[in-house]
Amino acid sequence: MTTPAPAPAPAFRVTIRGKFGDLTDPQRAALRGDADAFQIAFTEAGAFAADATLAVFSFRVQIPAEPDDDEDTAGLKALAALESYGFPHEVLRIAVTDMREIKIKRKGKRPVVR
Repeated sequence: MTTPAPAPAPAFRVTIRGKFGDLTDPQRAALRGDADAFQIAFTEAGAFAADATLAVFSFRVQIPAEPDDDEDTAGLKALAALESYGFPHEVLRIAVTDMREIKIKRKGKRPVVR
């Protein structure tokens, strides 16, 4: 018998879509050269996905959820994570998913039909 995987820590997943402001040449170089900042996964540090011209971006971040946190709190924490990178930007849209609300249907053993 297999042991079920431990439940993931409660978290919010936040996607911020925006456009970069006037980036300096060193900022452009930093964005192009930082492979860790360009991931598809949601991480606590946050990860960028951007077009080749570095005009628009998507920033994905996972925010640990405290018992009293709501989507607004998670959004503000995600904005702070984005601001910590120091790139000039304009936010176009924010989407927050409360992972505590996601229900996973596990496939059980199917009855044997004879």
